[in-house]
Amino acid sequence: MRSVKSSVKGWKTAGTVLIVIVLQALGLRAAWPEEPQPRIDEEITKQEKIYNSRGTDVPEGYITGRTVLSYLQVLPSGFCETLGTLGSSDRWLDIGAGAGQAILDYHAPEDDSAPGKRCSGAGGRVRTVAMSIEDRRTNAWQRRAASLGADRMRYLSGKRLREYSPEELGKFQIITDVYGGFSYTEDLSVFMEKTLSLLEIGGAFYTLMQSVRLEDGKDNPNTSYLTEVVDAAGRDAKVCSWLKTITCVKVACESKSHWHSPTELINIKKVCSDVSVPRMKLLQYEAGDPPVRRFQLEQ
Repeated sequence: MRSVKSSVKGWKTAGTVLIVIVLQALGLRAAWPEEPQPRIDEEITKQEKIYNSRGTDVPEGYITGRTVLSYLQVLPSGFCETLGTLGSSDRWLDIGAGAGQAILDYHAPEDDSAPGKRCSGAGGRVRTVAMSIEDRRTNAWQRRAASLGADRMRYLSGKRLREYSPEELGKFQIITDVYGGFSYTEDLSVFMEKTLSLLEIGGAFYTLMQSVRLEDGKDNPNTSYLTEVVDAAGRDAKVCSWLKTITCVKVACESKSHWHSPTELINIKKVCSDVSVPRMKLLQYEAGDPPVRRFQLEQ
């Protein structure tokens, strides 16, 4: 005969299974007690090594020399046209710029074959700032920057976006992020808060995020997502839906279900100054290029 202790244990197990089945039938997830995440700090340390890698140590997926042509191919429609409407007194910030090749292409001479001149407006080329955690400037960058002057073509490195003061950066009419901080940060809320604080009212943030649940719902349900968002109850949520809860912005998402991984192209326009970003907490982080991340919306 089983002991009372064994019977109680079996009852608890059966009861737990029953709870899970009921919650699943209701479309909910079991609200398990949060387990400590000692691995997150270790994974962030591994990520730092990726940021600072050089030569053959750079992972294949960690691309640092994207051209302006690649920006035109992967950023939301309207990026080039918007950049072309700006003049020489306006400013463009490129977050996660790596070697800054996109900005270097943009500033190429008119007789150069670089495709960047297609985004040059009648008002002249804007003042540009390339931002990277690590300094990956090339000799070509140094020469072009010296010929244009520091006010026209700046390069910032050594710090994360959130570590710069408003005085150091100023305001921008356009901000881009192509597989930069938006895809790598361990704090999406702080990243968005800082980015939007740098935009002028009427300015636009162009970015993308790969391997996420798409706003139009056409992604393959068997996808292994790199970035996941769940609500306070643990139910699946979408990055674009979360972005649309930010105040004082207008968000447009272009879902690309036919790409290699489901990708959301994102255009965020700042329409007023009272920006408020709903908070998230980090549940999972695994180093990579980009990393695997899981966030939960706070109540």
